[in-house]
Amino acid sequence: MSKAKGSRLERELINKFFQEENFIALRAAGSGSTPLPCPDLLVGGNGRVLAIECKGGKGSRYIKKTQIEELLQFSKRFGAEPWVGARFDNNPWFFIQIENLKQSKTGNNFVVDLKYAKSKGITFDELIGKYKQQKLE
Repeated sequence: MSKAKGSRLERELINKFFQEENFIALRAAGSGSTPLPCPDLLVGGNGRVLAIECKGGKGSRYIKKTQIEELLQFSKRFGAEPWVGARFDNNPWFFIQIENLKQSKTGNNFVVDLKYAKSKGITFDELIGKYKQQKLE
C-alpha cells in the first residue's frame, strides 16, 4: 500500500471517530519512520484510550513482528488498548486484538486478510461500544 493511500485511510478513520460524539483521534504522521514506538492513530473517548496500527488495501496485509512489539510497548506505557485496524477495498473497517492476530507461515510476521478480519475482528460500531455482535464458531 502506498504512503498516500495509507495516510488517506488513516484520515478516513480519524473522521469516523470524530463523527462519534464521545471520541477524538489523532494521527501520528510518519509513525513508521521514528525510532520510538508510535501507533498510527491514538484515540480517546468514553473513558478508553486506543492505540491503532492501520493496514489497508487489497488482499493479505503483512505486519512486522517489530511493529506489533512496538505497539504493545507504546500501549502499555501510555495506558492504551492495542488494536490493529484493517480496511480492505470496498469493505468496512475491522479491528483485531493483538492476541487474535495470525502469524505468517514463516512465523516472522503477522498476516491479516479480509476473511480473517471478518472472522476474528470486530466492526467500528462494536469497537466504540454501540453494540456487541456474537461470533459463531
